Amino acid sequence: MDEVVIKVGGMSCQGCVKNVTGALSATPGVGTVQVSLEQGEARVSYDPARVSANALRAVIEEAGFDAA
Repeated sequence: MDEVVIKVGGMSCQGCVKNVTGALSATPGVGTVQVSLEQGEARVSYDPARVSANALRAVIEEAGFDAA
């Protein structure tokens, strides 16, 4: 498993954290997800053979947030 830290913009509450966590957790190839509202980031462990870091950023953007 690889790990990536993705900056997430647009989160303003724990509901946002739950939405981002849920979207990432439902993605095939994702292991663990830790989203921090205070730090504005998502730390994701994933299987690079099944999903890419760019695809994870796209999942966050599809959930309505900015990902960098």
